[in-house]
Amino acid sequence: MIRCHLARRMGERKMKISDVLLETGLSRNTVTLMYRETDQKIDIEALDKLCQLFVCQLADILKIA
Repeated sequence: MIRCHLARRMGERKMKISDVLLETGLSRNTVTLMYRETDQKIDIEALDKLCQLFVCQLADILKIA
């Protein structure tokens, strides 16, 4: 199973979903689904924007559990 650690990353920087939306331009639905780990598929562009925002690698957001 692949786990998304967006909520953890946001918590480390004390960010809200609305903060991520403003910084990345992603849709609320995309970010919310990733935050709640209920997304069935993730767009590569969304992952790229999140990696840029958090200055991290893809492996820091997605983990195989």
